[in-house]
Amino acid sequence: MLEKPTDEHFMKMALKEAEAAMAMDEIPVGAVIAIDGQIIARAHNYTERLHDFTAHAEMQAFTAASEFLNGKYLDKCTLYVTLEPCVMCAGAAFWTRVGRIVFGAHDEKRGFLTAAGKEVLHPKTKWSGGLMEEECRSLILDFFKKKRDGL
Repeated sequence: MLEKPTDEHFMKMALKEAEAAMAMDEIPVGAVIAIDGQIIARAHNYTERLHDFTAHAEMQAFTAASEFLNGKYLDKCTLYVTLEPCVMCAGAAFWTRVGRIVFGAHDEKRGFLTAAGKEVLHPKTKWSGGLMEEECRSLILDFFKKKRDGL
């Protein structure tokens, strides 16, 4: 009998998406959405390429997952994302009714917990943060350090 993949497995997949974003000179945030141990959506930031402030990894993943399921509710799904969602993405998570959110690095400046509190999520959505936080945080810090240093 095959074991169900762990949260760490899915966060590693989200980190691969973040690395793909960084390769495109996008802020390195990646997301995957899984249901029953299977990834149904993979995404990363596209804000620079699309010139669209709403093209966050989570938003892209919600759209792809809804398309895959042929429905707008993701209540049986888990969103894995390398950075704590912003208020916009947490609000979208509310409307999708995503069952669970697991994020890597906390975002003390723009994350939903600081900006709006957990009440911005759907009451049935479970969440946890800090999974593989160091790996997720260092990717973002390295990206912005290179930007500041002009590399």
